[in-house]
Amino acid sequence: MFVMNYKSTRDVKVNVPSAYAISQGLSSDGGLFVPENLPKLSEEKIMSLCDMSYAERAYEIFRLFLTDFTDDEIKHCVNGAYNDKNFATDNIAEISHLIPGTYILELWHGPTCAFKDMALQILPYLLTTSAKKTIDGKKISILVATSGDTGKAALEGFKDVDGTSIMVFYPEDGVSNMQKRQMTTQEGSNVNVCAVVGNFDDCQSGVKQIFTDKSVIAQLEKANTVFSSANSINWGRLAPQIIYYVSSYVQLVKDGELKYGEKLNVVVPTGNFGNILAAYYAKQMGIPIGKLICASNANNVLTDFINTGIYDRNRKFYTTVSPSMDILISSNLERLLYHLTGENDKLINEWFTALKNDGRYEVNDSVKAAIKENFYAGCCDDEQTKGAIKEVFDEYSYLMDTHTAVAYKVYEDYKKKTGDNTKTLIASTANPYKFGFAVYDALGGETEGVDEFELIGKLEKLTKTTCPKALSDTKNKPVRFTGSIKPEEMAEAVLEFINK
Repeated sequence: MFVMNYKSTRDVKVNVPSAYAISQGLSSDGGLFVPENLPKLSEEKIMSLCDMSYAERAYEIFRLFLTDFTDDEIKHCVNGAYNDKNFATDNIAEISHLIPGTYILELWHGPTCAFKDMALQILPYLLTTSAKKTIDGKKISILVATSGDTGKAALEGFKDVDGTSIMVFYPEDGVSNMQKRQMTTQEGSNVNVCAVVGNFDDCQSGVKQIFTDKSVIAQLEKANTVFSSANSINWGRLAPQIIYYVSSYVQLVKDGELKYGEKLNVVVPTGNFGNILAAYYAKQMGIPIGKLICASNANNVLTDFINTGIYDRNRKFYTTVSPSMDILISSNLERLLYHLTGENDKLINEWFTALKNDGRYEVNDSVKAAIKENFYAGCCDDEQTKGAIKEVFDEYSYLMDTHTAVAYKVYEDYKKKTGDNTKTLIASTANPYKFGFAVYDALGGETEGVDEFELIGKLEKLTKTTCPKALSDTKNKPVRFTGSIKPEEMAEAVLEFINK
């Protein structure tokens, strides 16, 4: 019988089942859990997925990664997550045709209108199933750092889930008005939301430090509680993202848009590198994906890294109209580098210690070559982002959010530079109404003196589109969470919440 275990990027000797990797979230050595090998999908297996529903495709892929789960447990997880109660479309992930050969993968038809729902609707099922196998009887305290979308999606997924509590940290001035409104009005008896004076990297670094703080862990044990994460550092968050790249390819084959074996380029707007890493995993499993095009905003640390092999976070941080990508420390890059070095945990420790201490590292020539073979990277600023929104709406009557617009602009630049006209899938990561001010401004609307709910009406009238009810309904919800803390106060806030 095939068994899939998981290793740590910082200690190759670690070898644990998926339930342990998911329930723990982060390895005790600070590394990220990765599968010991990637399962391969044959042509026969890929073609067999064509006539399946999204949930059925998810079940088939999860069986390869969750070998310590029973088939019934996996079915319980996927059927509980991917259904018409949670998603506003039968297909879960819709594919819109922009022009022949260019497709938009709409990942925002879930309850919080962002791509994070694709993983965070199933993570509570994966985590509670894992906990019964590994830490039965203990409570789980989930810590989340968010640049906007993960926080709300995690809160919505875990609200009132028995045996869990969830605390979300977001940068005080680093999310859109609607993202903030979604989080601070969150319902649920087991949730807490906290603004942090700083940027997303401050939130993310703070959460990672709390995970490995021995004094905090000791107090946690007294409360019969363990930490876990809903960020994409948790394998249970990343694995579901592989599904929609597999599903999109087979759906395009089923629809006659692709012939099996025909390459499909994938464009992903990304800051933490998890979404594009999932596409890389799908490619390594046998899905015929061509170039992986990494799109960044003005915080272009990933663009520079992919083009030079030098990762340097010692740069100005920009607050942009695509805030979910306002990140200078891309956690999931560690997983990619672990694979590209041939599982060299010594090198990973060396590079990420340098990142922590000096803010930079440079990979070796063989890794640089492997990155260039698989990836292309580009970036654009806010004005170019808004220009892309207007261009696509004027030409195709298709309304994009700011993050999707970054991906579109970088893809257009890629085509001009390379002449590559391979059929391409652009990941659309959020509904445009989540970033209504920037979108309305891009289309020439006047935003001064307008609140987010007046703006919804103006944007609906201008574009003849409809704001999702999940966003417009926040108008009448009371704000539950106010105030902010400094990064160094995060651990104290966590313990206070847990001990309530």
